Amino acid sequence: MKMRNSFFIAICSAAVMLLAFPACRISYKLNGAALDYNTYKTIQIDNFPIRAALVYPPLQQTFENKLLDYVTRNTRLQTTDGRADLQLEGEITGYALSPQAVTENALASKTRLTITVRVKYTDDKNEKNDIDQSFSAYRDFDSSQMLTEVQDQLCEEICDELVLQIFNATLGNW
Repeated sequence: MKMRNSFFIAICSAAVMLLAFPACRISYKLNGAALDYNTYKTIQIDNFPIRAALVYPPLQQTFENKLLDYVTRNTRLQTTDGRADLQLEGEITGYALSPQAVTENALASKTRLTITVRVKYTDDKNEKNDIDQSFSAYRDFDSSQMLTEVQDQLCEEICDELVLQIFNATLGNW
């Protein structure tokens, strides 16, 4: 009986504390922007043309759409085509295939697709936040598959990872 009373008292105490301090809570968001929305209102996201030696034409549109969608979903910034508080611009500088995991008969059992994007981030309000940096991500696929069979899916996955890296380095302020 004493154990039940102690348990009941502990539950009641916890409930009272939760009700007494509703404004006291720890909150953090790992995928949101670390921006002062009183200072930053607009962002311009320019085209990212392909400047790589190997070109996959749908890549530019896929990357640009994913970047714009992610920024729109995870910030309150208004996108603009004119002058903005923040600007993201750059180019796709690498789209490369390389053999991985070589077998005993000197054939590659895996192939790696790597995409590299150079990004220039300009903060019109605070130039110490400016960034000019390259980001890279890759996916491996079985060499028995043709690139044309897996290319769309790999590009989607790689672009998702690149967008997250870019967001965290710029707007996420990691």
